[in-house]
Amino acid sequence: MKPPAPVQPRFLDLRTLAAYSSCSVRWLRDRLVDRVHPLPHYRIGGKLLVQRDEFDQWMDVHRVVQPSDQLSQIVESVVAQFQPSRRVA
Repeated sequence: MKPPAPVQPRFLDLRTLAAYSSCSVRWLRDRLVDRVHPLPHYRIGGKLLVQRDEFDQWMDVHRVVQPSDQLSQIVESVVAQFQPSRRVA
């Protein structure tokens, strides 16, 4: 008989969310009161909970994508720093 699959909680407390997201509890607390883009959360009594799906959507909004032309410029500048300088005779 197969053991039951582990239950994935729908709501996470800040400590569990910190482990899930690799962010600190302090950083997450700061995001709860962010004036521009606050992290959606629920307060049940004194307990703060964040819905996993809402957190994932919130993170997707903060995704940074570099256009390929800027990326090539960045790579070229980094490579140039490691190449010996060429002297013209």
